[in-house]
Amino acid sequence: MLEECGLPYTVKPVNIGRGEQFSPAFLRISPNNRMPAIVDHDPPAAGDPLAIFESAAILQYLAEKAGRFMPRDVRGKYEVLQWVPGRSRTSARWPAS
Repeated sequence: MLEECGLPYTVKPVNIGRGEQFSPAFLRISPNNRMPAIVDHDPPAAGDPLAIFESAAILQYLAEKAGRFMPRDVRGKYEVLQWVPGRSRTSARWPAS
Protein backbone atom coordinates (compact mmCIF):
# COMPACT_ATOMS: atom_id res chain seq x y z
CA MET A 1 0.00 0.00 0.00
CA LEU A 2 2.86 2.39 0.73
CA GLU A 3 4.19 1.76 -2.79
CA GLU A 4 0.76 2.26 -4.35
CA CYS A 5 0.29 5.51 -2.43
CA GLY A 6 3.75 6.75 -3.40
CA LEU A 7 4.69 7.33 0.23
CA PRO A 8 8.31 6.99 1.38
CA TYR A 9 9.02 4.30 3.94
CA THR A 10 11.73 2.30 5.68
CA VAL A 11 11.20 -1.34 6.62
CA LYS A 12 12.21 -2.18 10.18
CA PRO A 13 12.34 -5.97 10.61
CA VAL A 14 11.00 -7.43 13.85
CA ASN A 15 12.28 -10.91 14.66
CA ILE A 16 9.34 -12.80 16.16
CA GLY A 17 11.54 -15.86 16.61
CA ARG A 18 13.48 -13.89 19.20
CA GLY A 19 10.38 -12.34 20.70
CA GLU A 20 11.20 -8.80 19.56
CA GLN A 21 7.46 -8.09 19.26
CA PHE A 22 7.33 -8.12 23.08
CA SER A 23 10.04 -5.48 23.52
CA PRO A 24 8.95 -2.24 25.19
CA ALA A 25 9.93 -0.30 22.05
CA PHE A 26 7.68 -2.40 19.79
CA LEU A 27 4.83 -2.45 22.31
CA ARG A 28 4.78 1.38 22.20
CA ILE A 29 3.98 1.03 18.47
CA SER A 30 1.74 -2.02 18.64
CA PRO A 31 0.36 -2.66 22.14
CA ASN A 32 -1.12 -5.99 21.03
CA ASN A 33 2.40 -7.13 19.96
CA ARG A 34 1.24 -7.98 16.44
CA MET A 35 2.22 -6.94 12.96
CA PRO A 36 1.76 -5.03 10.81
CA ALA A 37 2.42 -1.76 12.52
CA ILE A 38 3.66 1.56 11.18
CA VAL A 39 5.04 4.81 12.54
CA ASP A 40 4.41 7.93 10.47
CA HIS A 41 7.11 10.48 11.26
CA ASP A 42 5.35 13.05 9.07
CA PRO A 43 1.65 12.80 10.00
CA PRO A 44 -0.82 15.10 8.23
CA ALA A 45 -1.62 17.06 11.40
CA ALA A 46 2.11 17.54 12.11
CA GLY A 47 3.33 17.06 15.65
CA ASP A 48 4.74 13.89 17.14
CA PRO A 49 5.13 10.67 15.12
CA LEU A 50 1.92 8.66 14.84
CA ALA A 51 1.95 4.88 15.49
CA ILE A 52 -0.82 2.76 13.96
CA PHE A 53 -1.37 -0.98 14.25
CA GLU A 54 -3.83 -3.45 12.68
CA SER A 55 -4.09 -3.86 8.92
CA ALA A 56 -7.48 -2.24 8.40
CA ALA A 57 -6.53 0.87 10.37
CA ILE A 58 -3.22 1.15 8.51
CA LEU A 59 -4.89 0.79 5.10
CA GLN A 60 -7.49 3.45 5.90
CA TYR A 61 -4.88 5.83 7.30
CA LEU A 62 -2.56 5.49 4.30
CA ALA A 63 -5.40 5.92 1.80
CA GLU A 64 -6.61 9.06 3.54
CA LYS A 65 -3.09 10.46 3.93
CA ALA A 66 -2.26 9.90 0.27
CA GLY A 67 -5.65 11.06 -0.94
CA ARG A 68 -6.03 7.88 -3.00
CA PHE A 69 -8.21 4.77 -2.87
CA MET A 70 -10.65 6.28 -0.37
CA PRO A 71 -13.62 8.26 -1.68
CA ARG A 72 -14.21 11.53 0.12
CA ASP A 73 -18.01 11.30 0.04
CA VAL A 74 -19.60 9.45 2.95
CA ARG A 75 -21.44 6.86 0.84
CA GLY A 76 -18.35 5.99 -1.21
CA LYS A 77 -16.10 5.91 1.84
CA TYR A 78 -18.25 3.39 3.65
CA GLU A 79 -18.71 1.28 0.54
CA VAL A 80 -14.92 0.89 0.52
CA LEU A 81 -14.58 0.46 4.29
CA GLN A 82 -17.01 -2.47 4.30
CA TRP A 83 -14.42 -4.46 2.35
CA VAL A 84 -11.27 -3.44 4.23
CA PRO A 85 -11.40 -5.61 7.39
CA GLY A 86 -11.95 -8.90 5.57
CA ARG A 87 -9.58 -8.11 2.74
CA SER A 88 -6.82 -6.90 5.04
CA ARG A 89 -6.76 -10.37 6.62
CA THR A 90 -6.69 -12.15 3.26
CA SER A 91 -4.63 -9.77 1.12
CA ALA A 92 -2.12 -12.51 0.34
CA ARG A 93 -4.89 -14.21 -1.67
CA TRP A 94 -5.88 -11.14 -3.72
CA PRO A 95 -5.42 -11.71 -7.42
CA ALA A 96 -2.70 -9.67 -9.07
CA SER A 97 -3.98 -6.84 -11.20
